[in-house]
Amino acid sequence: MRSRVLAGVLVAGLIVALGYEAAAQRGGRGCGGRGGGAIPPLLMETDAFPDGGIVPERYAGRGGNIQPGFTFSNIPDGAVSFAIIFHDLDVALGGRKDDVLHWLAWNIPASAGGIPEGSLPNGSVSGTAGVGRGSYFGPGAPAGPRYQHYVFELYALSEMLDIPADSSREALLDAMQGKIVGKSAYFGRSRQ
Repeated sequence: MRSRVLAGVLVAGLIVALGYEAAAQRGGRGCGGRGGGAIPPLLMETDAFPDGGIVPERYAGRGGNIQPGFTFSNIPDGAVSFAIIFHDLDVALGGRKDDVLHWLAWNIPASAGGIPEGSLPNGSVSGTAGVGRGSYFGPGAPAGPRYQHYVFELYALSEMLDIPADSSREALLDAMQGKIVGKSAYFGRSRQ
C-alpha cells in the first residue's frame, strides 16, 4: 500500500513537472505563476515609505495629507491608462460591508509612468467618492496601539474610462471590467 501511495505521489509530481515544462515552452506561466517567458508583474513603487511600512505623517490625513508619488514599471503591453483605489483594509463605518475608501483616481495616462507627489498628470480624474471627496485623503487611524492597514490598488487598463467624477468604487470597478491588463498593490500602516 505504501509503495502505491509513493508511486502515486511520484506520478503526480511528474505530471506537474511536465505541465510546467510545457507551459514554459509555450511562453506561458508554469506552476506558481513562474516559467520561461513569464511576463514580469506590474509594479508600483514610492520613496515615501517602504511597501508594508509605516506611512509618514507627511502623507497622513492628520499630518500633511500629501498624496505620495509613485512610479509604475513593467507596464503591460496594451495599457492605455491606470486607475487607483486607496482604502483602509481594517475599518467599515456605519455598519457597511465595505471598508473605508480614501481615494479614487482614474484615466492616469500610461505614458506618464506614474504619478508625481501631490498631484496627478493632466487628464487624470480624482473621484469625489470616499472620505477625500475629490482629493487624496491620507491614513487617519484612530489613536491606539494597533496599526491600521492601507492599500493602494493599481489597475492597468486597455482604455480610458468614461464615467463621472462622482462615481462610486463599485461603478469604477464595473467600468473597468474587461479592460484590466495588469494589477499591482502597495501597502502602508498607520496609527496615532
